[in-house]
Amino acid sequence: MWQNLRWEINAKFKEKIHRHVSSFQVIILGFMLVILLGSLCLTLPLATRDGQGASFLDALFTSTSAVCVTGLVLHDTASYWSMFGQAVILFLIQIGGMGVVTVSVAVAIFSGRKISLMQRSTMRESISAPQVGGIVRMTEFILKTVFLVELLGAVAMAPVFVRDFGFLKGVWYAMFHSISAFCNAGFDLIGIRSPFSSLTTYASQPVINLTIMALIIVGGIGFLTWEDVKRNRLHFSRYRMQSKVILVTTAVLIAAPAAWFFFFEFSELPLGTRLLSALFQSVTPRTAGFNTADLTKMTEAGQMLMIVLMLIGGSPGSTAGGMKTTTIAVIFSSARAVFRQKESAHFFQRRIPEEAIRNAGAILLMYLGLFLAGGMFISYEEGIPLLDALFETASAIGTVGLSLGVTPELGRISQLILIGLMFFGRVGGLTIIYAAVSSRCVSGSAFPQERITVG
Repeated sequence: MWQNLRWEINAKFKEKIHRHVSSFQVIILGFMLVILLGSLCLTLPLATRDGQGASFLDALFTSTSAVCVTGLVLHDTASYWSMFGQAVILFLIQIGGMGVVTVSVAVAIFSGRKISLMQRSTMRESISAPQVGGIVRMTEFILKTVFLVELLGAVAMAPVFVRDFGFLKGVWYAMFHSISAFCNAGFDLIGIRSPFSSLTTYASQPVINLTIMALIIVGGIGFLTWEDVKRNRLHFSRYRMQSKVILVTTAVLIAAPAAWFFFFEFSELPLGTRLLSALFQSVTPRTAGFNTADLTKMTEAGQMLMIVLMLIGGSPGSTAGGMKTTTIAVIFSSARAVFRQKESAHFFQRRIPEEAIRNAGAILLMYLGLFLAGGMFISYEEGIPLLDALFETASAIGTVGLSLGVTPELGRISQLILIGLMFFGRVGGLTIIYAAVSSRCVSGSAFPQERITVG
């Protein structure tokens, strides 16, 4: 009797929670909880090399940067954090890259628990899946893909790092950088040579360059796209429209900037290094955060191009952040339809829903507004050039991690702004908006229509 009564109470309590907490709110709360726990771990004395532990704000900044797979840091990862601290950061990167919801569903699968409809719905929103059906199978595919690709990346880089740092440290470095690259995090341990140097000492090393670039691209394309590729192989015509758009847009956003960097930014380098640097700096702004060139020595035009790439970011359902490749593609397709006086935008003989166009416009407005507002405030507060401040805010909201060396010198208020931008960029603008308004009733009424002239 008492057992049945307890079961009924628990069932009613869960039903009440599910009715009042939306999938979007679960995603946000999950990220917040992991960030907080990571912050507490990084404040422990054994997390830093000096045994003092980090201040809570420094730990919060680093934890947010790791979970949101950004890579902006206040302290050099290799020289400031201990082995324990680096392990915590790597664990947070892995959770953030795969997604908090994906990890929780994976734990439920391995423990043999039944996946509820609420968990399936939340998982669908987390990875931008088209439907709830097949979510468990998709989760298993994500787990297999993540660990296989990260293992291959670590194996590829291990010989170089073992040669440079010894066996144990070399294996650790290979694993750390493989996970960081695939998750588009941008954290590195090469600062042991020179703080905040990222991968500049490997600018001419083809194995490290090509492996890191491949990991960034694979992680940034998205799991749904790779599932499409796995199912249809090289039959491009059979891919979903979204997969086609992602692959084509990604290729353009790599090739075009690489050509600019090759001809206008790195002309003083030897041909081989110049080609690697141009490609690497074209790939890494897509929310990865590594760099093999001194960004402060680039022209303002080059830095501005990197800002644009950072804001665009990766693709939906990937380890990357930013506005997403599909967002910018929809904006361009909509503009093309207007220029050609077409009734609707389209890709590959498929019309784009009006809802997608409205969402793309809203996302673009939110990202540009927060990026500009944050940059202007930091520029005024810190007394630094506006372009430098905008570079940092684009890096934060795009969850990239590239920096002109400004972030470690910022005041507390500016650091809090970057924390907010990193969280916004990883969770997603629409997720936050929907989480805030999901409990409100949507009215079916509409106001009278009247024409307005634009343009």
